[in-house]
Amino acid sequence: MQTTTTYDLRSLMPAQRHQLAFQAFDALADGEAFELINDHEPRGLLMQFAEQRADRFDWQVMQAAPGAWRIRIQRVADGFAKAVEAGLDEGCCSCSCSGRG
Repeated sequence: MQTTTTYDLRSLMPAQRHQLAFQAFDALADGEAFELINDHEPRGLLMQFAEQRADRFDWQVMQAAPGAWRIRIQRVADGFAKAVEAGLDEGCCSCSCSGRG
């Protein structure tokens, strides 16, 4: 049984959160995944993944509670990503990342 690594981003600055998420993702092999815990919906991060890693990831919300969002991100073979949930055009999350941090 494969263990999924979990990263709690709540103590990090917004720019560090996105950087860590991409570093963790880039270290994955196809089929592997990790989980993030954040203090808000990471919509800005989802937008960045859709722009920079399109068709390479699967994004699944595991928990959506005030102060504790848990997201599972899996690396998939090119072209096999599930459709990213609608709403990417609604703007960034509520963090201070300016959509790019």
